Amino acid sequence: MPNLTPKKLIGTTLVAGSFALSEQSLAALPQSQAPTRGEGTNLMQTMQNYGFDGLMLLGLIVLGVMFLGVAWHAFGVYHEIHDGKKKWRDLGSTAAVGVGILGIGIFLVTKATSIL
Repeated sequence: MPNLTPKKLIGTTLVAGSFALSEQSLAALPQSQAPTRGEGTNLMQTMQNYGFDGLMLLGLIVLGVMFLGVAWHAFGVYHEIHDGKKKWRDLGSTAAVGVGILGIGIFLVTKATSIL
């Protein structure tokens, strides 16, 4: 029998234990969900439906980044108000333009998803 140091013994025990418990960890994996438009009649339609879901997610991510950009700019204007560089009307105009930009973004993403 080879000479096992405590480190090697612990490592060997952990590897053997992970192999023994691996069947239990794969016992109840969830099934993949169908796309929002349904699975389709063939593989090509199913892939198109998954692509639609992916592009919808991408559109939501773009809108989220737009919202964060507008909020970041508004916080910057708010900070400059307290420094005396800007006035409250600048914050109001920033909010109005930001709402307009977000509205246009939501409109464009909605139109793009109807085209798909």
